[in-house]
Amino acid sequence: MATNLALDPDLLERALAVSGEKIKKAAVTKALKEFIARREQRNLRELFGKLEWDPNYDYKRQRSRR
Repeated sequence: MATNLALDPDLLERALAVSGEKIKKAAVTKALKEFIARREQRNLRELFGKLEWDPNYDYKRQRSRR
């Protein structure tokens, strides 16, 4: 999908430098993947302490091949 974006040239040059990528598209793609991964991790982190665990749950029994 072709997309035209007006990107800050200084940010793009910095992204190229820190990413180690040689092509702008690769640097932007890497940046987007990292952005998404960080946001997903933050969403998971917000679940800590909110889930109820069953202390009697036997996870090993669930793996058996009966």
